[in-house]
Amino acid sequence: MLIIGIDPGISGSICFLIDGRILDVVEMPTMTEGKKNKKQVNGSQIYNEIKDRTEKIDKNDIKVVIEQVSAMPGQGVTSMFNFGQSFGILKGICSAMQLPMYFVRPAKWKKYFNLINSEKDASRTKAIEIFPYFSSNLAKKKDSNKADAILIASFFFETFRNDE
Repeated sequence: MLIIGIDPGISGSICFLIDGRILDVVEMPTMTEGKKNKKQVNGSQIYNEIKDRTEKIDKNDIKVVIEQVSAMPGQGVTSMFNFGQSFGILKGICSAMQLPMYFVRPAKWKKYFNLINSEKDASRTKAIEIFPYFSSNLAKKKDSNKADAILIASFFFETFRNDE
């Protein structure tokens, strides 16, 4: 089974986990827009990243797990709109590709990995503990978003199999 774990947003990542092993992790494809060169997710490139890794796999053997995000107190209206737009683009791409989607709240996967109330970087440490062979790809502090995508996919892999 191929599980695609997605940490949505401009600085998010996409993890491709096949049978519990990391196939690949890519940073969220972005592009700049308008006079102010604001970053936004690049839907076309996201489609290509997913298509390239799923072409030869039966759709019944693919699960897309997206972190269920919502507005947070203290966030600006514009940033929350952009974040929601990114989330919608991901849902639209997966729908158009006819890939089954599942959503997991941050609190649920973080609780599973004992990361509630921990520093942002703790997810990177946890991902390195679980997948030591992938540690060179998580060497920088900015790689915590990759770690989040890895843990989202891993959470689903471990809990989904238990539910069947």
